[in-house]
Amino acid sequence: MPNVPNVRQIQRILQRTETYLSEHLLPFWIEQSPDAEAGGFLTYFDRNGRATGETDKTLLMQIRMLYTMASAHRAGYGAGKCAELAQMGAGFLLDHYWDDKHEGWTWIADRLGKPTVTSKIGYGQCFAMYAFSEYAMATGDRRGWEAAERTYSAICRHMADTQQGGWFEMMRQDWTPERPGRFGGDRKSMDVHMHMMEALTNLFEMTGSPTHRRRLLEAIDLLTSRMLRPGSGTGYIQFTLDFQPIPAILFAVEWGRDAEPEDGLARPLGYTSYGHNVELAWLLLHAADILRLPRATYADVARRIFDHCVEFGIDWEFGGVFVDGPWDAPPTATPGAAGEKQFWQQAEVLIGMLDAYALFGEQRYWDAFANVYEFVFDRFVNLEAGGEWYERVDRAGQPVDDALGHAWKISYHTVRSMIQTVKRLRMLAERGSG
Repeated sequence: MPNVPNVRQIQRILQRTETYLSEHLLPFWIEQSPDAEAGGFLTYFDRNGRATGETDKTLLMQIRMLYTMASAHRAGYGAGKCAELAQMGAGFLLDHYWDDKHEGWTWIADRLGKPTVTSKIGYGQCFAMYAFSEYAMATGDRRGWEAAERTYSAICRHMADTQQGGWFEMMRQDWTPERPGRFGGDRKSMDVHMHMMEALTNLFEMTGSPTHRRRLLEAIDLLTSRMLRPGSGTGYIQFTLDFQPIPAILFAVEWGRDAEPEDGLARPLGYTSYGHNVELAWLLLHAADILRLPRATYADVARRIFDHCVEFGIDWEFGGVFVDGPWDAPPTATPGAAGEKQFWQQAEVLIGMLDAYALFGEQRYWDAFANVYEFVFDRFVNLEAGGEWYERVDRAGQPVDDALGHAWKISYHTVRSMIQTVKRLRMLAERGSG
């Protein structure tokens, strides 16, 4: 792929991406994931695209499948099928996951929707608000609007830290804080606060409410003033309740298959996630659009993040973006986690680097996009099994974790990335032809 794109080159990449999205990736999930017997979605698929037989249904995956189907329909894909599946998924969630006694959404249920883990995890509450507002905007179903508003109210009543700002994240069924340490009751994270910004952006887009606008601006201010490292602008991962950065641990309640820290305990305080940082940057620019603010409002914050990823996060030798590493140096390129690449970071960097190129017009951002794009299609995408991405590969691109779907991985990052990549490539092509 040439370094400096012309309109024809952009259009070729656009056509390839949209064909892949509409003829492979989205059909995989439309055909494979609906649970015709019990409702909701099945999310466990091996490297061959076959169901593994596991049937637990985590809130996060049901919510993210709802988002995928709603957002795909809203973007014009699926010929109505995505809307039908979104409606089915919304009904399953509303019937089984909402806690009528305590409010909020329960964390894990069995195949039939019976709760098995009743914790209130802030990450899940954010995504419920995000997905139901998307569903409402995509379909007009009033249940989506009501569910998003109800979730927002529960978050305000039970998650908001009115003393120190931000939101609590790890709670029991009745919203009392979880235990400290690995149970997370004494920690906050950039992750949850970023996704709160993302969800509030969608909520404000749906309602236009001045209250929701103020909440969104509050989340943005908190992220940009208290959760980024001075100078580099990269994100710290975890914090004390009063936002003092601390080494990041893996929680007892999971929502991912992240590699264990090298010492088995915590990632060093100086570590940062390149993909997470870039996701924050493009979501921040999107929030500016929905707030009807100039993108220049947050351009300096975004540029520092984009530049850091280009310098340290992109693997210019083998391709792709690393999982994480020191904020002031590239990851150590040795066997093991330091050289690995995970699917979702690639997905987010594709979007972010196109935003960077569109905003600043510098070739290095296009080069970074092209690098990751080719690595994704060469090494992550499994077309033989339908088109979904592997969970994780080594530095050279050989699968390390070859699952296409599991309790914490489905279509959310991959489908969203392709929809958003297509949107940005279209804009670039139109700009170039104009």
